[in-house]
Amino acid sequence: MGRLSTEEQRAWTALRTTYALLHQRMDHRLKRDAGVSHLQYEILARLAAAPERELRMTELACAVVGSKSGVTYQIGQLEQAGLVRRRTCPSDVRAVYAVLTEEGSARLDRAAPGQVDLVRELLVDVLTPEQLRAVADGLGEANRRMRDSGDHGGSPG
Repeated sequence: MGRLSTEEQRAWTALRTTYALLHQRMDHRLKRDAGVSHLQYEILARLAAAPERELRMTELACAVVGSKSGVTYQIGQLEQAGLVRRRTCPSDVRAVYAVLTEEGSARLDRAAPGQVDLVRELLVDVLTPEQLRAVADGLGEANRRMRDSGDHGGSPG
């Protein structure tokens, strides 16, 4: 296949750089405002949106696109802070669920407005409605294809 064209490289570089900067700024704001990392916020948000405010650990790892061991570590940190608890499944002893606690829900509620403001400031408000729609459509399609393919192989430079 070869190299990326100039325009393709420009898009790829913009995506990588924007993601890295956005992640860094969100992580800093969350640690300051709520005492959690961006990944921990994502975990709390996924749990809050789930039925019964709980997810099986393997589902959670897929949802936040993380390794099972990495998510297990983060759940341990959140559990120590009282934001999440674990529970086992009576019908399948191998299944472990992460459950959002009331304190976790309160922490998420405290952090969410700042996150929304930051996303608006750094991304939404700098794009025209057409650009925002194109980003959502294009990245949504790429996301769908990657999830559907199940290929979790290497990534380009």
